[in-house]
Amino acid sequence: MTHQRTPTPTTSPFDHRMTAFGADDDFLATALPFLAEGLAATDEPPPVAIVAPDKLSLLHDALGSDAANVGLIPHTDWYTGSAANAVAQGAGYLAAHAGPGGRVHLLMEPVWNGRAGRSPRETAEWIRYEALANLLFAPFATTALCAYDTRTAGPAIVGAARRAHPDTGAYEDPARIAAELDAVPLPPPPADAEPLARPDAEVVRQRARARGLAVADAELFAESVTAAAAAVGSVTATLLWGEAPSCVCELRSARRVDDPLAGFVPPPTGELEPAQGLWFARQVCAYVDVRDEDAGTTVRLQYA
Repeated sequence: MTHQRTPTPTTSPFDHRMTAFGADDDFLATALPFLAEGLAATDEPPPVAIVAPDKLSLLHDALGSDAANVGLIPHTDWYTGSAANAVAQGAGYLAAHAGPGGRVHLLMEPVWNGRAGRSPRETAEWIRYEALANLLFAPFATTALCAYDTRTAGPAIVGAARRAHPDTGAYEDPARIAAELDAVPLPPPPADAEPLARPDAEVVRQRARARGLAVADAELFAESVTAAAAAVGSVTATLLWGEAPSCVCELRSARRVDDPLAGFVPPPTGELEPAQGLWFARQVCAYVDVRDEDAGTTVRLQYA
């Protein structure tokens, strides 16, 4: 499965902004004008703030009577899983609630003191999401302001996020950022990794159960492995290791994927085609790492 690399759009209706702040007053100084801009926009539904619960209280008090016209969503209800889950959440929200062409103002604060900030690996996945959002949401006339609280997001996170937002002066090609993240080698499989004859759903399910996954989790993990295998094709080796909940399966394919958006583009319908198997895998697994190499591609799936 070889794809053309998606070029960075030179013009896009998607307005992807960023603000960094270290105090509540600074947050309000940026958030309130942004929400007012959304309230004044024509052909748009009410703006939405997706931020930490304490900031929702600040906004509610500061907005006064306008609070009834602004959607207030705790960010822990929005950012509930992986970066790919956030893509699905955003795409689903635009489809269900946005105005013509995806018009809506969204004030968005990642959960940096939770899942997304708990390790360098998590941070890298969320920076990938911020970068690829410029491509994934390029067709939509959505205005998004990503809010970074420096009290929970450190200087390294904020600096990396600036590279993913066109309004910062530090913006870089999303494909370049993804390539940098993918240039970090994956840790080698452990010596006791179990080779499987093929990525067969029943075999993966049985071996995952033996490693402690519950029945439902083993089923989902097996489905994600077989979906990813169908998407990349030409699987030459399959390895399984780890104990529940962090079961890992690695697929090695003779083909290259060669697409930074592989598995991130929402399918047009609820019925997945085989080529969209990486989307399913990314929705199910905590991590799906794709590494192109001279001899093909390695896809590593970690359930949790």
